[in-house]
Amino acid sequence: HLAKGCYRGQETVARLHNMGRPPRRLVLLHFDGALPEPGDEVLRDGRPVGRIGSVAQHYELGPIGLAAVKRSVPLDAQLVAAGIAAAQEQIVAG
Repeated sequence: HLAKGCYRGQETVARLHNMGRPPRRLVLLHFDGALPEPGDEVLRDGRPVGRIGSVAQHYELGPIGLAAVKRSVPLDAQLVAAGIAAAQEQIVAG
């Protein structure tokens, strides 16, 4: 049980509960005017939180890209890739 106090096997139960949840999530990034290179680090407050997978110039959305970022990064956090500001958009809920 997850709400119970400390007990033997607690780590195993927690690991089983959390399985299937990758430590990173895929997000769509909207870049501010320019495109970084695939493979560039994604930074939050100067610390790496992910990596750019692919980038493209969309005919309506402008410069966009896909990135895998740490699940702990809030969706409203302002990110930077190669000195270019980026806003996140969740692709898949969960």
